[in-house]
Amino acid sequence: MEKLLNLAIEAALRAGEAILKIYNDPTSHLDIERKADDSPLTQADKEAHKTIVNLLENTSYPVLSEEGMLTDYEKRQQWKTFWIVDPLDGTKEFIKRNGEFTVNIALISEGSPVLGVIYVPVKKELYYGSLENGAYKALAVEPLRVSAIAEVRSRALRLPLVKGNYPYTIVASRSHLTPETQQFIEHLKAEYKQVKLTSIGSSLKICLVAEGTANIYPRFAPTMEWDTAAGHAIALAAGKNIYQTDEKTPLQYNKEDLHNPWFIVK
Repeated sequence: MEKLLNLAIEAALRAGEAILKIYNDPTSHLDIERKADDSPLTQADKEAHKTIVNLLENTSYPVLSEEGMLTDYEKRQQWKTFWIVDPLDGTKEFIKRNGEFTVNIALISEGSPVLGVIYVPVKKELYYGSLENGAYKALAVEPLRVSAIAEVRSRALRLPLVKGNYPYTIVASRSHLTPETQQFIEHLKAEYKQVKLTSIGSSLKICLVAEGTANIYPRFAPTMEWDTAAGHAIALAAGKNIYQTDEKTPLQYNKEDLHNPWFIVK
């Protein structure tokens, strides 16, 4: 598991490097395309996907990536352990150039996440975790320093960083705040005397709950398994979880339909 975690960290950092080359290029127009579901796709998504797959395919586990070919469920249901990847989570935030996008890599075993890595290229923040060793956050992690993974991990901070956060802090999507999510937030505001609402993009919302700076993240809008898997692994390793709206049934992975149900991170 340690070797797999280090490999996932390396893949995330190298993907971050590829993304930043495009993001920081003043002559880049991002080459925005539209996928079948009308969601945006950029050259950075493609480059990050290639970078990650080139590393992970050297393991014995198959790779399911948002930007790769979708394996038929008849074959995919035989996978007991596999990688699930979102090479650039928060493409809309990438296009807006607000820095709120991430690289997400997770290892799934028997339908549950057991290892996760999330890298925030612009902020140079690295979140990672496994069920075996807990969850961590490292700061000032340069994309090019993949050879210094041991050093990065030696100075990482154990999650959660904060316990008993006050005021009660709700984190929500910057680009997908639906009426149903808003209604849930209003119920929380009625329940708690002091409530703070933070809006941010990509899987950073799950990271904020895992590190303890947010108490809850409700998501009553469409997501895919690759959007949540890495964050779910980190949340689990930090003593949190991602539940369906009954707040007791955890999300499951490698379903025939890769869409997630609505969920709550807490």
